[in-house]
Amino acid sequence: MALPVRQQIIYWSLAALVFFLALWFLGDVILPFLVGGAIAYFLDPVADRLEASGLSRTLATTVIAIVALVIFTILALLVIPTLISQTIALGEEIPAIFNELNAYLSQRFPVLEDPDSTIRQSLSALGQSIQDNAGELVQQIFASALGVIGVVVFIVVVPVVAFYLLLDWDNMIERIDELLPRDHQITIRRLASEVDKVMAGFVRGQLTVCMILGTFYSIALMAVGLKFGLVVGAVAGLLTFIPYVGSLVGGVLSIGLAVFQFWGDPGWIVAVALIFILGQMIEGNYLTPKLVGGSVGLHPVWLLFALSAFGTVFGFVGMLVAVPVSAMIGVLVRFAIAHYTDGRLYKGLMAQDTRPEE
Repeated sequence: MALPVRQQIIYWSLAALVFFLALWFLGDVILPFLVGGAIAYFLDPVADRLEASGLSRTLATTVIAIVALVIFTILALLVIPTLISQTIALGEEIPAIFNELNAYLSQRFPVLEDPDSTIRQSLSALGQSIQDNAGELVQQIFASALGVIGVVVFIVVVPVVAFYLLLDWDNMIERIDELLPRDHQITIRRLASEVDKVMAGFVRGQLTVCMILGTFYSIALMAVGLKFGLVVGAVAGLLTFIPYVGSLVGGVLSIGLAVFQFWGDPGWIVAVALIFILGQMIEGNYLTPKLVGGSVGLHPVWLLFALSAFGTVFGFVGMLVAVPVSAMIGVLVRFAIAHYTDGRLYKGLMAQDTRPEE
């Protein structure tokens, strides 16, 4: 005999409460496991394809780990040092860029020459603040990132967790399936399949789009000679995960830097703008439809709200789980709406069966 609906609601609510309390109190502890799980989830289709080609699960996982190690080594030796040096250089040159902007605006708008002008005072205060804190801000960003995540987490814990989770992924799914409540296993499997479809379409697809666009922007901007092209491309690619934010931030930052670097040679400024226009055309017409698809079901506004809410409440760990949790909530909401529109509360008296006239 199945449990009453009220007791089921209580048990599922307690399970959700335990999950959120674990995020709240154990965020830093479970961070490497969440990152490793995300990597394993992202790479599971690759392992499945290698298995289909004749490799064992252990050998497939080992091949993926070796390839990942080679890629990481190449990035550590070639890309990451350049990225860090350009980021630090950008922070150091921000005051000079601001001074050039201030001089240009003073020529165009003589009112800014008045030392008693409110705009002049605001610009001077902003410039002094940037000059005093730009280098310190860049150092704090790197220091805080290393302090929160930790070098050991990236170098040791996360790869180990990802390797073992990827190795046992199919066994874990089978074990979880065996523990499902027998009265609801069909419904839970269907809902889990829909959640997996949403997450696979968005997380795997969007991460692939981020890597492709980040690589394209970095190479193209460096090819046209933009001084901090690698940094701008990496930032634009990373922020592409949030709809519209990556293209907006990357476009404004790159065009702004191009204006100062190529002032008097508008052809290169137009070239930088065309790079982002081309990138958005590729993303909108090919990458997103092919890799993400139109059936993801996550509205950009809902996604932005989830990222903001979870990030504010649970910090960095909350941002990691925001997408899967919001995907799960979206599937449950659609499931509840479907039952509501098929029920008596929605249909009312029209749902009553009428006997055919004899």
